[in-house]
Amino acid sequence: MALNISTDLTGTSAVITGGASGLGYATAQALVEAGAQVVVIDLPDAPDSTSRADAVAALGEAAQFHPGDVTDPQTSIDAVAAAAARGPLRTAVSCAGVATPGKLLGRKGPLPAETFMKVLAINTGGTVNLMTAAAAVMAENELAGEDRGVLINTASVAAFDGQIGQIAYSASKGAVASLTLPAARELAAHAIRVVTIAPGLFETPMMAGLPEDARESLRAKTLHPARLGKPEDYAQTVLQIIANPMLNGETIRLDGAIRLEPK
Repeated sequence: MALNISTDLTGTSAVITGGASGLGYATAQALVEAGAQVVVIDLPDAPDSTSRADAVAALGEAAQFHPGDVTDPQTSIDAVAAAAARGPLRTAVSCAGVATPGKLLGRKGPLPAETFMKVLAINTGGTVNLMTAAAAVMAENELAGEDRGVLINTASVAAFDGQIGQIAYSASKGAVASLTLPAARELAAHAIRVVTIAPGLFETPMMAGLPEDARESLRAKTLHPARLGKPEDYAQTVLQIIANPMLNGETIRLDGAIRLEPK
């Protein structure tokens, strides 16, 4: 039997949150190259920031920038509608997230409830907002092979190896990992798959802001390959998930066998 491991998304559309930089941007680029029409959700440009709109425009006419806040359900609803107008929505990828640090009992006192809840609102709530909006549209698709669509979420190895100071981040990413199976079980009736990727230490804008000695220390933690993950590694995994219909209801650690110590 010949293996079909190519990912041809011609004639379909996709939505990606956090798609103007880092893991999301590499994924948007990969999906465009695979033939998809891609709608990228990210925060509106700030006056003193690198233009997210320009970054998405650089991907060509197949990419559309949709500014908005993922914590607002309407953002995902509108972006999904924009994508579906370009072609059947087959792929939704949640990459938007924050890693705001904080200890339960820090130097400035107990962890503020609003800090904790904001991280959950973005990382978990934003993910669920896209999932619900996308699933509602995907459920009306015609079958393409065995699927009507696939929802791909982003957790983190911090969901399993959370370090000191990652209370909110680990909780939010643990929630994303935990909802993967029940969502996959529910959406199986609609032939929609749900898979989560849990990246380890990756080269992202957040990582780029660290001093070189700190980056080298983190780089040394990954067993093999002995390097930080590249956004392209994440994007490749997204394509592999789309191509393989048996990947469903699972959280995949993409981490070079790293296991984080307490701090």
